[in-house]
This record gives sequence, structure tokens and C-alpha cells, in this order.
Amino acid sequence: QVQLVESGGGFVQPGGSLRLSCAASGSISQINTMAWYRQAPGKERELVAIVSSVFRTNYLDSVKGRFTISRDNAKNTVYLQMNSLKPEDTAIYYCNVDILGGATYWGKGTLVTVSS
Repeated sequence: QVQLVESGGGFVQPGGSLRLSCAASGSISQINTMAWYRQAPGKERELVAIVSSVFRTNYLDSVKGRFTISRDNAKNTVYLQMNSLKPEDTAIYYCNVDILGGATYWGKGTLVTVSS
């Protein structure tokens, strides 16, 4: 089993910044992709950003230029730096980790609220 612990969510005014972290622990052989998803009230969960094992990244169009995903393989941790936050970024953000040749795991989610 793999456990994911997320942190860094909270309340921020428009234009502000937050940094999310997700640390994986447990029976980890080799992590393939690490990603952040989000789900806003009344909407489906969507992929925000993903980073591969070779540090290739991809982003949701609406966050390009504002969000940056990174990973620290030594710590089995993925980060999401979120700048220039907008009210429409308000959502529960979920960490997602895919184990090479194994299962995919989800964090419990961390709430990000952007409001004035």
C-alpha cells in the first residue's frame, strides 16, 4: 500500500499564491507519473498538471503560465506552485501517483479557496 499526504491548501485572495505538497510513503517500488487533479463544486474532476518520471510536464490550458508542477524523487514528493490565483481555481485539489507496473493512488484532497 501507498499513502499520500497532501498539504498546503487554504484561503487566498485573487492574485495570491499557494504551494501544494504531496508526499508518498509505503510500498513504493518506482513512481511513474505524479499529478494534481481538482474538482470544483458541481463539476467533474479534471487534470491540472502532470509530471513524468523523466520530468516531462503537461498542464491544463487554463493554468499554463500560472502553475508549476515539480517532483523530488528522493523524497517521493510532488509539488504544485500556484501563482496569480483566480476565483475559478477554487476547488479540492487531489494528488495522484502512479506506481510503475502497479496501482494508481489518490490523496484525500486539500481545499483551495480563492476569494476576496
